[in-house]
Amino acid sequence: MPTFTALTTLTGRVAAEGLGEAMERLNPEPTGVGVFEVEDGSGLWEIGGYFTEAPDETALAVLAAAFEAKPFVVSELPETDWVAHVRRELAPVEAGRFFVYGSHDADKLPDGRIPLLIEAAMAFGTGHHGTTLGCLKALDFLLDEGFAATKVADIGCGTAVLAMAAARVWDGDIIASDIDEVAVDVAEANLRANGMAGAVKCVEAAGFDHPDLNEHAPYDLIFANILKGPLVALSPEISANLRVGGHAILSGILNEQADDVLTVYIQNGFNQVRRSEIGEWTTLILSKRGES
Repeated sequence: MPTFTALTTLTGRVAAEGLGEAMERLNPEPTGVGVFEVEDGSGLWEIGGYFTEAPDETALAVLAAAFEAKPFVVSELPETDWVAHVRRELAPVEAGRFFVYGSHDADKLPDGRIPLLIEAAMAFGTGHHGTTLGCLKALDFLLDEGFAATKVADIGCGTAVLAMAAARVWDGDIIASDIDEVAVDVAEANLRANGMAGAVKCVEAAGFDHPDLNEHAPYDLIFANILKGPLVALSPEISANLRVGGHAILSGILNEQADDVLTVYIQNGFNQVRRSEIGEWTTLILSKRGES
């Protein structure tokens, strides 16, 4: 069965999401529509649709003009093993001392870097997205500052790349949790692939609702790379489960949401250590204050 793609770019998230929604009403209908930020700080968003019939190029031209997007590029795709293709095209990610790569790039490992093997998978967190990359760079920053941890929790772990990065540099109790059973399975598979089976305890949990997470609290470092809503809701729990002087690395936060998230965490006993942006996404490093 042939597959057709229709791709364009425009500036701004709101316009991009509006164009994506409009594409879903086309006839013939697309089998899927994706809206993605181009992670280079340019402000551009890519909008693409997949079709099993040739799309109506006149209708696409009208949509592009209406949303001030570039003209759509329509292509017919050859029959391709797309999982294999993505794995080949997924370039390594360098985040300070950390090097995240797929098995297809095993021959590119640079000297002096900490390798983390992560294959393209169903769970979130290959290191390519601005949120995961921001967290890895935040960990690299803390290491440069001399911070050390023996108890680490990765909440909403996805592939567990952050927990594995911590386990590469510190010995101790490191726990990765996710609300998604598939993500927990992927995390455990990634640990085995990296020769790290048993280095990180992986559990299925919402927030800190698991005996293993409760047993090891308070933590020296907590990662929470999720979304604004869950981050705000979890702020009291993150504070309660972090030792005084410990650090939290938070991401999954759109730049315009960062002040709101920071305000809530300051109210729950945190100070800002560092704030960084990659494309549309902000990563926060916070430290827990002592009682005044």
